[in-house]
Amino acid sequence: MVPTSNPAATGTLMPVAIRADKLTKEFKLAHHAYASLKGLLLSFLPRRIERLVALREVSFTVHKGETVGIIGQNGSGKSTLLGIIARVYKPTSGTLEVHGRVAPLLELGAGFHPDLTGLENIYFNGVILGLTRKQVAERLDAIIRFAELEGYIDAPIRTYSSGMLMRLGFAIAVHVDADILLVDEVLAVGDARFQQKCYDKIAEFQREGRTILFVSHDMDAIQQVAKRVLWLDKGVLRADGDAQSVIAAYLEAMRTANI
Repeated sequence: MVPTSNPAATGTLMPVAIRADKLTKEFKLAHHAYASLKGLLLSFLPRRIERLVALREVSFTVHKGETVGIIGQNGSGKSTLLGIIARVYKPTSGTLEVHGRVAPLLELGAGFHPDLTGLENIYFNGVILGLTRKQVAERLDAIIRFAELEGYIDAPIRTYSSGMLMRLGFAIAVHVDADILLVDEVLAVGDARFQQKCYDKIAEFQREGRTILFVSHDMDAIQQVAKRVLWLDKGVLRADGDAQSVIAAYLEAMRTANI
């Protein structure tokens, strides 16, 4: 077990970018018995409600300029945590402080309207992320050029491949002058050349002192971008420390579990 600690707790501290205190998120799942006519006729009966705890009293602090990796198995609460930070979800209990503009790059296609063109979705997303239409227009050429979608920008995005969606989403996220960048596994669908282009942009963000939370199942990718890692296990923060130690403990736990 790697002790939960904050590596930023020593030395000169930067201002806080994100602070979570006993953050908990529960989802309520209603089970319907409508698979048959009998189930439909009995639908007036009380539904069975299941409580799914996605995060349980998670606490941590991320300082401005830190890049923090987040690891864990599927269903461990990684995407839920980023969703709360991005204000997609509200926590059930606990508190969350977020200081600065957030650019979320979550699941593919999130925030895109499939019937709008790539160009229209750039404006749509840019405004949602806090830019004015004039500011979006000033960044438009750079976004399209970075996404490498010059020949497809006037096509509805329902015609885009997963790689094209990733390129457009990443291009928008890195051109809105965000203080905090949230990246959730989406780079995995890009080709190797564009992935490297994204990692180069992440490195540029780091040099500029921006804050990054990076979720991935690729441990090499995590170690490439982050010196600190949070390990979530079934909604609980199991470890918070330097990337190499936490990843080693996580991989050992996975290996032991498979024996």
